[in-house]
Parts: sequence; structure tokens; C-alpha cells
Amino acid sequence: MARTKYTCEFMVRSSPAILYNFLTSASSLAQWFCDTCDVNGDVYTFGWDGFEENAVLEDADEDRYVKYSWEDSEYPDEFFEFAIYKSEISNDTVLTITDFADADDVEDQKLLWESQIETLSKRIGA
Repeated sequence: MARTKYTCEFMVRSSPAILYNFLTSASSLAQWFCDTCDVNGDVYTFGWDGFEENAVLEDADEDRYVKYSWEDSEYPDEFFEFAIYKSEISNDTVLTITDFADADDVEDQKLLWESQIETLSKRIGA
């Protein structure tokens, strides 16, 4: 069954540089995305409640973009990415997340991202 690609967009009260750090630094990721995070080269090991999963940093453009893919995924063409830009109208920092989910899980996954970005915003101090 094909999975659905979806995007979420959030305003984050932060500079792109600080936000980028929270999307790529192991200690920062462990504050909002996962319980633990270790980085070895381009491989990030994320931990949740004793369960670990590896993701590969596929592409990055400092302060603008980060793309990860899960190792050993049954969906090898899938990824999750974070894009950062400044709104031309409001000058706010905008974070766009692209991810994949089963069609009937997309809304739940969007709510999960919303919760995680709320935690991220608190950790950044926004």
C-alpha cells in the first residue's frame, strides 16, 4: 500500500540558525524530538522509551534545510525533512515539515508533529 506524503507548517519564534541547531544537534534533538540521540558521522540514533531507530542525514543546507531517512525502513524512498525560511510578509521564521504516513494516519501524525513543535518552541524559549 502506498503511503501518503504530507507537509505541516509552523511559525517558530527563533532565528533560522538557532532553529537549525535544534534540528541537527544531538543534545538539542533529545530535548524535543526523542528521549536520547547520538550521532556518528551522518547516522543519528534516536531513542524513545528504550527503543532505538537510526536515521541517516541525507542532505542539509545550514540554517535552511535538513533531510533524514530511516535506516532499515520498509519504505526506502521515504524521508522526513525540515525546511526553514523567513516569511517575506511578517519576517517570522517558518518551519515546514515533510513526512510520510499511511493515509488513515496522516491527521494523527500531523497532531504528533504539532505537539513536538510545541515542545520545541518551549525549549527554544519562544
